[in-house]
Amino acid sequence: MSIKPAAQPLVNPIVLGKMGAAYGIRGWLKVFSSTEDAESIFDYQPWFIQRAGKWQQVELEGWKHHNQDLIIKVKGIDDRDAAAQLTNCEITVDSAQLPALEEGDYYWKDLMGCKVVNLDGYEMGKVIDLMETGSNDVLVVKANLKDAFGAQERLIPFLDEQVIKKVDLSTGTIEVDWDPGF
Repeated sequence: MSIKPAAQPLVNPIVLGKMGAAYGIRGWLKVFSSTEDAESIFDYQPWFIQRAGKWQQVELEGWKHHNQDLIIKVKGIDDRDAAAQLTNCEITVDSAQLPALEEGDYYWKDLMGCKVVNLDGYEMGKVIDLMETGSNDVLVVKANLKDAFGAQERLIPFLDEQVIKKVDLSTGTIEVDWDPGF
């Protein structure tokens, strides 16, 4: 079987997708990729899943397109019932596998938890999530408490230079040109 305990624990795990419902009767599964280009998820191997609190390595036998979906065949998973047990498992890799980025590019994982401060020095909160809207990404910023403007959560467009003035990962700070009243 090709789902086996991980040889060593993952140091910096990052979720790249999720296994979906079983597909057909021969053990195939749908896959939902979080990578920018959906097929890029297959560039990062090995995959790991976490079950019963333990990391397990997953070896693929193959993958293919089916209509609008990506489907995979995991080695050793040969029927629908076995495949169904993997439904909703997050596909994780060690973040050391990710390619280095050019100056000014960031992985979403690196922005999570960063403190967001506007040009006036007003601390708006911390990044708790990011969303893709099609036209641009959006920071979801949560204030520690309901602030003076009544906001507990803000959506700030990730528009480089226009709204996002500076990202300093060494201090975990993102400087924005954004009115705290929004």
